[in-house]
Amino acid sequence: MSAFPTVLILCTGNSCRSQMAEALVNHDLAGRVRAVSAGTRPQLRVADGAIAALQLLGLPTDGLYPKGVDVFFDEPIDLVVTVCDSANETCPLFPKPARRIHLAFHDPHGEPLASFIAVRDDIRARLLPAVREALGMQP
Repeated sequence: MSAFPTVLILCTGNSCRSQMAEALVNHDLAGRVRAVSAGTRPQLRVADGAIAALQLLGLPTDGLYPKGVDVFFDEPIDLVVTVCDSANETCPLFPKPARRIHLAFHDPHGEPLASFIAVRDDIRARLLPAVREALGMQP
């Protein structure tokens, strides 16, 4: 259990957008928020482009792997952020009510590294302020 609010970032495959969002939130809001990520239909591995985009910022990528959303059903979740329309439509209900917001991001899977970098930067620009606002945190 975390002393900080827990944010679950949810997408379909948990291989690109949600993984980058998890790493960015844990880095940029370190000591204030705990981020985890999952997918409604997790892929077998994190996309190489997502790993490379995070490593270009010097962010750690060890321990990132796709997980199913059911892994977090027994954990207290304070905020669920869906980052793709499919996950938003199929987002499950959690045993304890959690606030939910939706911010759709382009899926760079199968595209060049530049697309992953663009999505990574978009996540940082839009998702981080939305998480702070949803949790009532000062910038």
